[in-house]
Amino acid sequence: MPTDTPSTAAPQAGARPVPHASGRRLEGRIAIVTGAGSGIGRATAARLADEGASVVASDRDEAAALQTAEAIGAHALAVQADVTDPDAMARLVAETVARFGGVDVFHNNAGMAQAAKPLADVGRGEWDALIAVNLTAFFVGAQAVAPAMRERGGGSIVVTASTSAVHPRPGLSAYAAAKSGVLGLTRALALELAADRIRVNAINPVAVKTPMLHEFKLAAEDELLDKMAATIPLGSAIDAEDVAAAVAYLASDDARYVTGIALNVDGGRDL
Repeated sequence: MPTDTPSTAAPQAGARPVPHASGRRLEGRIAIVTGAGSGIGRATAARLADEGASVVASDRDEAAALQTAEAIGAHALAVQADVTDPDAMARLVAETVARFGGVDVFHNNAGMAQAAKPLADVGRGEWDALIAVNLTAFFVGAQAVAPAMRERGGGSIVVTASTSAVHPRPGLSAYAAAKSGVLGLTRALALELAADRIRVNAINPVAVKTPMLHEFKLAAEDELLDKMAATIPLGSAIDAEDVAAAVAYLASDDARYVTGIALNVDGGRDL
């Protein structure tokens, strides 16, 4: 079954080890993670904290955000926010600055799945919601954090896109369109914000073992992971911690000259 947080139990024989922080590359940095109440967002919040960052865990589900922040400890803050609401995102940034003094890293991760269906069955309301959460929210979030990063002399924006943007699956037209827009906006902002030393990059995950994966309804629940694994050369859907490791890299000075890219974390699916 999908899990939202790393297990503390010893790995089973033959299990792939979960990646751990390689050092405290983000010591003294301040990070905001949206969609931090579960899945990729929760794993990323934990990883950035392990790397030394103070973390603001934001989610529309306040209780879930609190769980993530409490698991991290004193250097974390939970803030409830709707990522599509400019006022809510401005408040999120203001609360981050008030608590920790600035913003250095923004992981725009909150997303919405599309239940697979033919184009003719996608209603306008569903289309609008998928575009709002998966694309417009990135625009809104970048507008909110860029001034705070500029005041700090730069920063790193990392957005969760998807392999659907470059290698779509049938039945996910609206989702693929939104994530394709994310990649275009990533490149545009990387150029526009470069003079401010703000780097902008995207992550393209393949199927990630989180509860959201089942919302795509690409297969029956009991066969979903096997079906996904069959399309991935490395042979498995990935863990949220694998995406978190990629975000930590792009947020760190190890990637100080990396901007405008879409980093595939896809087990080779896009080859």
